[in-house]
Amino acid sequence: MSGLVNALVIVAVVAVVIVRQFRARALDTDRRWWLLPVILMVVALREPGILDAHHRTESVVLLAVEVLIGLATGAGWAWTTRVWTAPDGVVWTKSTKASVAVWLVGIALRAGVFALGVVSGVHQDSSALMVGLAGTLLVRGGILTWRAQSLGSGSRTAPAYGDDMRSAWKERV
Repeated sequence: MSGLVNALVIVAVVAVVIVRQFRARALDTDRRWWLLPVILMVVALREPGILDAHHRTESVVLLAVEVLIGLATGAGWAWTTRVWTAPDGVVWTKSTKASVAVWLVGIALRAGVFALGVVSGVHQDSSALMVGLAGTLLVRGGILTWRAQSLGSGSRTAPAYGDDMRSAWKERV
């Protein structure tokens, strides 16, 4: 794929993921949460321009930093996401304002890595960004699934947005 297509895929995935995460939604721990990150990783690694042929060492270092930033962003995003169990046992998640801060820091760090590459003359393909995004989504999905499974089946509940809006008892009547 061309750099423009990769950029459009990255923007589309980020937009969909971010919009979905800031609404409360049920978390299905049985689904294949790892599938989208794996697809992104395969698409990114198929690209021949992921490493700069003239600056291999510097390119590998920048890619490694990009991956580390992606993993840290995913972990930060997962730990700042609220996870709670509804009375019916369904696990729900919703990103918080702290999650926005994690995303902003991650974007700023990625911009810094890109600027460092520009200053050092290393050509950086959008595939490196896609690998970092795949790492972000993979770590976030894994941690959220682990947190959801550790809650158990409805035995623990945490306060959630909108708890006092309506009674669950009235819905069963």
